[in-house]
Amino acid sequence: MTSATDSPSPAVPRLIATDLDGTLLRDDKTVSERTVAALAAAEEAGIEVFFVTGRPARWMDVVSDHVHGHGLAICANGAAVADLHADGKLIKVRPLARDIALDVVRTVRAAAPGTSFAIELTTGIHYEPAYPPLRRDPGATVAGAEKLLREESPGSGAPVLKLLAHHAELAPDDFLALARTAAGDLACFTRSSPTALLEISGPGVSKASTLALCCAERGISPAEVVAFGDMPNDVEMLRWAGTSYAMGNAHPAALAATTGRTASNSEDGVALVIERILAEHPSADAIDATR
Repeated sequence: MTSATDSPSPAVPRLIATDLDGTLLRDDKTVSERTVAALAAAEEAGIEVFFVTGRPARWMDVVSDHVHGHGLAICANGAAVADLHADGKLIKVRPLARDIALDVVRTVRAAAPGTSFAIELTTGIHYEPAYPPLRRDPGATVAGAEKLLREESPGSGAPVLKLLAHHAELAPDDFLALARTAAGDLACFTRSSPTALLEISGPGVSKASTLALCCAERGISPAEVVAFGDMPNDVEMLRWAGTSYAMGNAHPAALAATTGRTASNSEDGVALVIERILAEHPSADAIDATR
C-alpha cells in the first residue's frame, strides 16, 4: 500500500476528477477551507477539476461555488453532465430507457422480494410508498414503480437518469451482488450508500465512461487524470484514471482499484494530494506548453 506522500503522480496532470460524498466532502457535507483553497490553486495552475458524483444536479449546491473555468460536473453516476454556472442545467444526458427500467424493476423485485424503488428523472425524483424517507422531494409523486415508469405518469416526457432500489434486510454488498447476477445484463448496478441502496444506470453508463467522454472532448488522456473516490460507484473511474487514490475511509472495492492511498475525507485527503501535485509539477504556463 502506498500513501499520498510516496505514490507517483502523473508527469503533467491536466485534470482532477473527484467524488463528493465520503471523498471531497467532510462527514458534515461541507467543503473545508483547506480543500477550497486546494481546488482554486489547481484551477489557477491550469489543472481542470471535475466533480464526479452520484448526486443529482439539484443537490450540487454544496460545491457550486467551487467550480471554476468550465463549470461542469458529472452527476447521477455519469447519467448527466450539468453546468453549475447555469443553475445545474443539464448539457448531456445518458438515460436509462423506460422499457429496460421496467424489466429491471420486475427482475430485481423477483430476485429480492421486498425491494422498493425510486425513479430519478431529469426533472426530479418519484418513489414508491415503501421507499425510505432519505431525502424526499416535496414535488415527488408516490406510486408503484411500474406506474411511475409508464408514459402517462407525471414527468413522463423526462428521461430516466437512474433507478434507486432499496432493501430493508439484505446487506449492502449482498444486495448488489444479487441484483447484478439477476439483471446485470440489462443495466449498470452500483452503490454508494452505507445502506442497501442500489443505483441503476443505463447500459455502459458510469462515472468512468462519462468522464472519458468529457476528457476526449478536451484532448485529455487517462494518463493525465488524477481521480479520487471511496465507494463501489467510483471503482470504474479509479481504474480508468492514470493515477487514482482511495480515501482512508474507502470501501474495500475502491481500495482494490487503486495503488494510491490518501487520508480520509474528514482529514482533507483530496487537498493533501492536490497540494503535493502542485508542489511537484509545472505552473499553468508549463502545462500549456506541453499541449
